[in-house]
Amino acid sequence: MSAQDDMDFNSGMMAFEAKHFSRAMQILSVIAEKGNTDAMHRCAIMYQNGLGVAVNKEAALKWMEKAAEQGHELAQHGLGFMYMEGDCVEQNGEQAVKWFTKAAEQGLQGSQTTLGMMYEQGTAGVAKDLDKAKEWYAKAGFSPEEIK
Repeated sequence: MSAQDDMDFNSGMMAFEAKHFSRAMQILSVIAEKGNTDAMHRCAIMYQNGLGVAVNKEAALKWMEKAAEQGHELAQHGLGFMYMEGDCVEQNGEQAVKWFTKAAEQGLQGSQTTLGMMYEQGTAGVAKDLDKAKEWYAKAGFSPEEIK
């Protein structure tokens, strides 16, 4: 990214954090188009939740997928939730596990914990597997005493 893109990205992120979502979308959508995965992830969140723009599930999925496919762990986690909950996309436990696993393998504790819960409870079409649940909980940092 150019120095101007860096400045614009920072301005867009500051607008997002300040909850000035329409301004954030104006700035970050341009940066997302240039390939910035953080901007893609934030645009997906804004489209998904109607923050500063009308809810647009197709655009939310598009940006979340683009960022996730490029290795953005928070977008991978977000895409996992989309598939787990059937939000913006048809519910698909296999796809949820795929994306949570990609994020978990990058060390994202939230994805590790979510995988543990999915395997413990057998949710979203995932077969119950207590051994896998314990494995993911352990990776998330839970002590053996906390894992039942």
